[in-house]
Amino acid sequence: MPEGTLLTVEWELAGQDFMLINGGPMAKPSPFISLFLLCKDQQEVDGFWDAFAQGGAPMQCGWITDRFGVTWQVVPEAMERMIHDPDAEKVERVMRAMFPMVKLDLATLEAAYRG
Repeated sequence: MPEGTLLTVEWELAGQDFMLINGGPMAKPSPFISLFLLCKDQQEVDGFWDAFAQGGAPMQCGWITDRFGVTWQVVPEAMERMIHDPDAEKVERVMRAMFPMVKLDLATLEAAYRG
């Protein structure tokens, strides 16, 4: 690569360390690799979602590609509990409620979980 080309970038987001490596023009970001961002509540989901949406592209099921082409899954922490519940009917209701969503709506997911 030309002299002065950035090879790596490191940053911290919400207490999590990240590092990107410049793979050159043949290594382009794609939704086949996404970063999973667990948020404590709907307010945090909304904040990250709004930031990524500036110049980004929302996708289905809580996925969003930011302005740099990096794809994120912005998920409320409660979703983890709901989709790992041993009650298959609860899980199915939550998943069915999630599929048509773009940004995840915790209140709707919790209502589906409760039935």
